[in-house]
Amino acid sequence: MLQGHRTWVFENKPVILSTGVVGGPFEANGNVPEDFDLLHEDLWMGQDSYEKAHRVLLEEACKRATEKAKLRTSDVQFILAGDLINQITPSSFASRTLGVPYFGLFGACSTSMEGLALGAFIVNGKGAKYLLTGASSHNTAVEKQFRYPTEYGGQKPPTAQWTVTGAGVALLSDQGEGPYVTSATIGRVVDMGLTDPFNMGGAMAPAAVDTIEAHFRERQIDPSYYDLIVTGDLGRIGREISLDLLHKHGLSIRNEQFQDCGLIIYKEDQPVLAGASGAGCSATIVYGHLLNRMKKGEFSKILVIATGALLSPISFQQKDTIPCIAHAVSIEFGGVQ
Repeated sequence: MLQGHRTWVFENKPVILSTGVVGGPFEANGNVPEDFDLLHEDLWMGQDSYEKAHRVLLEEACKRATEKAKLRTSDVQFILAGDLINQITPSSFASRTLGVPYFGLFGACSTSMEGLALGAFIVNGKGAKYLLTGASSHNTAVEKQFRYPTEYGGQKPPTAQWTVTGAGVALLSDQGEGPYVTSATIGRVVDMGLTDPFNMGGAMAPAAVDTIEAHFRERQIDPSYYDLIVTGDLGRIGREISLDLLHKHGLSIRNEQFQDCGLIIYKEDQPVLAGASGAGCSATIVYGHLLNRMKKGEFSKILVIATGALLSPISFQQKDTIPCIAHAVSIEFGGVQ
């Protein structure tokens, strides 16, 4: 059901039947390694390029999700996935291996919730019985494309963020037990004229605020409805900007209630500057760490706002500004009516 201009409310409450979460060696040394299903010891993952290793991340996450649900990939009707590499080739090539009908998505780092929103819409409307949706990123592949090859050793400013090596996938179904997807608010493209690719948090914060405000306005609920409101990868700077803007706009969100996946995944002493980023950032934290905490009873209602900077190497080289977007999805578990 459409509520307002850009919010879907899912009356049939599609269930997250299982998840698959895979990471790399830096994530293994991070803050929440116990919430990954599989952690690789090196960035190559048995491949001869980082882009091929990136593909492996998504393949393995999809296989873990289906295995945990005691299903085969052939039981799945569709997969919705995306990443940051040229023409989302890791997702497309992984889907080739899996043999599942495929929707390729590009929302940059907002792809995890873009996929969850669209997947829930499809399942809610009886368009699929089982559906996989997820997002992935690989640190060295993404750094090579958008910034500098890691071998270059270029110094980064304190506003920069560390791209996550990881894939997170959810298996949605129209029946079963697990956290439910209850609503989604689709983001608008917001461009405040920033051009610095090393300050993604600052660029994406206004888009996050725009979607959060729309969600509460159209759902006609208060922020206190949620136990946790978590952004995708604004990092330290973007989170502070967003919280300040939300307070100025009259939304009463507590500091401890408003968290960011890019500040959860790594330890304080890891050299990630302003925090983590990448399409795999929110995907791994939401489908691993946060859903695990929901299942333990720590949260019953969370709102996830995945943020994405829609730039490309070409747009940056042509000195264009950075358009951004954010998609919000609400997930509930325990006490859902």
